[in-house]
Amino acid sequence: MEVKKPQEINSERHTLFVKAYPESKRLLDRKDNIYQLRPKYKVYTLYIERFKELKRGLHSVFNELRHSGKDDILELRINSGGGSVNEGIQFYNLMRERFHKRTNAYLDNHGYSMGALLFCMADRRVIYPYSDLMFHNYGHGAAGKGGEVKSRVKHVDKLMQTFFKDMIVSKGFLSKKEFHEMIIGKDFWMDAQEMCKRGIATHVIYQSKEIKAKKYLKILAKSKDKSQKKPKQIPSTNTPES
Repeated sequence: MEVKKPQEINSERHTLFVKAYPESKRLLDRKDNIYQLRPKYKVYTLYIERFKELKRGLHSVFNELRHSGKDDILELRINSGGGSVNEGIQFYNLMRERFHKRTNAYLDNHGYSMGALLFCMADRRVIYPYSDLMFHNYGHGAAGKGGEVKSRVKHVDKLMQTFFKDMIVSKGFLSKKEFHEMIIGKDFWMDAQEMCKRGIATHVIYQSKEIKAKKYLKILAKSKDKSQKKPKQIPSTNTPES
């Protein structure tokens, strides 16, 4: 199977690689000679950094993604401290428009703020043992006449709270109580174990293999049990001295 060299498209903060795969087939039943045919497709691998495109914007990246086919896959490699929520919503809209149920996200190192929300948007979410994630409320500023500022802040707050709630509360990643605590200023930091417990992570790359989050939790529990077991005391055979 010949795979073409990936095409590279850059924005200021993100890099998109596009790799094309030819049509292939997989043997399902050797006896009856039954094969499963997979049509040709592309994998769009997008490396995510900070959401703050100031110079070039994301036009070339989004334009390329909008030319995807119905069998193509979007793979997000996230290592992001966050940034513009509006830019993140652009990604969300495009994911639902062109890659519904065909988005995989990898938390290569960390995802904070908008980086965490983008990770939560994916259909399949893969982490590593030292990946970490953080949810917190958005930051915002407004300038202008008093009435304009008040109206804009009220509008943005309503929009952002609805978006945040849809991304993390409706999916069960934070409880309603925790979400309220986040809105009033609390940060929620999560390691790999916590992300697996909450269902934020669906899979974990562990010892070069991709395993389900539930299996990774069992491995951690087993490792903890072993470390807590006390070593057996061997009775002394020496006779006491007089």
